[in-house]
Amino acid sequence: MKTITKLALLFFITVYPLFASLTARVDTKSVELGDIVTYSLDISGQKIKKPDITRLCNSDVISTSSQTNMQIINGAMSKSYTLSYKFSPEMSCKIEPIELEIDGKVEHSQAIDIEVKAPSQTKDANFMLTLSSNKKELYVGETLELTLAFKQKSGAPALDSKFTPPELKGFWIRGESTPQKTQDDNYTTTTIVYTLLPQRVGELKISRAQMQIASRDNKLDSWGGFMPTIKWKNYFSNELSFNVKPLPEGVTLVGDFKINLLLEKDEVNANEALNAVVEVSGDGNLEDIKSFKPYIDSVGVFEEKAVIEGSKLSQKIAFVAQNDFVVPPFEIKYFDIKTKEIKSISTKEIDIKIINAKPKEELIVKTDEKQIAKSAEVVYSDGYGKTYLLMALFAGVFLGVILMLLKPFLKFKRVKKSSIKEPRTLLAKLLPYKEDEEVKEMIEALEQNIYTDKSVEIDKKALRELLKRLKID
Repeated sequence: MKTITKLALLFFITVYPLFASLTARVDTKSVELGDIVTYSLDISGQKIKKPDITRLCNSDVISTSSQTNMQIINGAMSKSYTLSYKFSPEMSCKIEPIELEIDGKVEHSQAIDIEVKAPSQTKDANFMLTLSSNKKELYVGETLELTLAFKQKSGAPALDSKFTPPELKGFWIRGESTPQKTQDDNYTTTTIVYTLLPQRVGELKISRAQMQIASRDNKLDSWGGFMPTIKWKNYFSNELSFNVKPLPEGVTLVGDFKINLLLEKDEVNANEALNAVVEVSGDGNLEDIKSFKPYIDSVGVFEEKAVIEGSKLSQKIAFVAQNDFVVPPFEIKYFDIKTKEIKSISTKEIDIKIINAKPKEELIVKTDEKQIAKSAEVVYSDGYGKTYLLMALFAGVFLGVILMLLKPFLKFKRVKKSSIKEPRTLLAKLLPYKEDEEVKEMIEALEQNIYTDKSVEIDKKALRELLKRLKID
């Protein structure tokens, strides 16, 4: 009896590997976009190396499961496995054969073709996702409203959801509205509106948005009973395509705009900051408007970065001057979509009066040649003329020597007088030399101390040397 048992066991060990097998199958070969496919591997054998499968048909595996079956036939035990993988294919594809080592032998499964059809959304579906836009043809930089709507049927179960927004390649996203919900007899609709601007010429596409919905489901267990589970299903929106045209040459703005200049006053004291705000409002690519900072001779002009809020752009500019000046017009050119014309709009120039202005001094020397000649005759005709002339000459030389000796001390006093104790005055005196790199750095430090909350330490020695080099009193 023992001999028969040993022979049977030897037969099982040596023969069973011959029956090792690997078979692949799917629960369906034709699905709609968004449906879940279950791919299963049926494996027979004693020793197997489970494959590491994370993607099928270029789609991520959503979940995996395994089942082990054991059978004893005529005293011989056999073991089999079923490995299952759930995935949602996005296009028709082929699942390539899987290579697996079973009982020391490499086995291959068969390839399986999957057909993916376009989703068919019926009017009474439980869930629907749609994309729509107010334009299909537009210019580079022209604003576009993209509306995403998700509809859920009243009473439709949804345990959980995951939203994947559409890809907006080639578009700049200006804004996104907060979700708005509306309710009717059959559906609850959630709507989101995106404000977009196309950034390049050609055909631009917006891909499908995706919503994954989890709902309750039942499946048969190993005893033939129903077991509650969770089933995920993908819902896709439609795709959108746009034809983007180039703007006319020399224009970067498109839309419909208005421009305005706000000045707090038109009279200021010398070296006092005059604040202004340039505002551009309207429908268009405000993001492409460049800085309005102008160049005005002998006037310090300081700008802040432009700010866009909704359909309005504003930029703050400050002017500092010692004499009257003119704020020039601020202008923009844009392409009007309605009239298909290039338009130019601008503000008006404004005269600014400086109170206590320091007018530029001009030295005018008037001479009367006849009077000079007459004076010379009087001097030389006098008996004592030559003596007085020599005395005056010696006195002039003496005073010149004294002034030369005192010149360094006087310059030092002048530099000290123009110290940083009066930063606004010093800033005004340095502005005409702002092209100089050293002066530019000093101006930036002074501006931060005057017009911001920052406190920048200024090197007094370097300042004196700079004023001395520029011969600024």
